[in-house]
Amino acid sequence: MANAVKKPKKTKKIVQKWQVHILASFNNTLVSVTDEKGNVLTWSSGWLAWFKWAREATPYAAQMAAEQAVSKAKTMHSMEVVDVYIKWIWAWREQAIRWIVAGWVELKAIFDITPVPHNWCRPKKPRSL
Repeated sequence: MANAVKKPKKTKKIVQKWQVHILASFNNTLVSVTDEKGNVLTWSSGWLAWFKWAREATPYAAQMAAEQAVSKAKTMHSMEVVDVYIKWIWAWREQAIRWIVAGWVELKAIFDITPVPHNWCRPKKPRSL
């Protein structure tokens, strides 16, 4: 065991601007904490918060996922002020935002990045006789 390789010690990453991305889909809620360049530092989901199958897409699962991701980022990287980016319009995204505010993190701004079509689907042609 003389040639054992030592792993480098983990260091705290000093980040000035934090971003929390919340993706609230039909099946799950994903919460990821990134820096301003978009590099993911921590993340969590309803599945990781021990909710399985249909219970992943509930407000409580979104709250627990946000709690896990934000508390991990606070302890590892000393997060203070965040911008929140939300995708999709389901009701449980608000519960995740409420926990981020209640989790002793200052909320700077909320951005809704839900994709919206600029030109809706064309209607079908009228049936010709």
